Amino acid sequence: MTGMIGTIAQAVAAVGVTGKIGTLGAGLAVIGAGIGIGQIGGKAVEGIARQPEAASKIQTNMIIAAALVEGVALFAVVVAFLG
Repeated sequence: MTGMIGTIAQAVAAVGVTGKIGTLGAGLAVIGAGIGIGQIGGKAVEGIARQPEAASKIQTNMIIAAALVEGVALFAVVVAFLG
C-alpha cells in the first residue's frame, strides 16, 4: 500500500496539483481503505477461527472484497486530485 501511495504522490507532483482539498480527499480515501481492509481481514480471521472448514471460501471472498475496496480507494484518490 505504501508503494502505491508513493507512486500516486509522484504522479501528482509531476502534474503540479497542489490543492489542499484534493490532498485532504486523497488522505480520507486512503484512511477509509485502510479501515475497510482492516475490518475485512479481522472479520475473515474471526470467521476462519469459528469455522476452519470454510477457510478457503472465506479467504477467497476476503481477497475479492479487499480488491474492490482498493479499487474504490484508488478511484477516489484520482478523483480527489483531479477535482
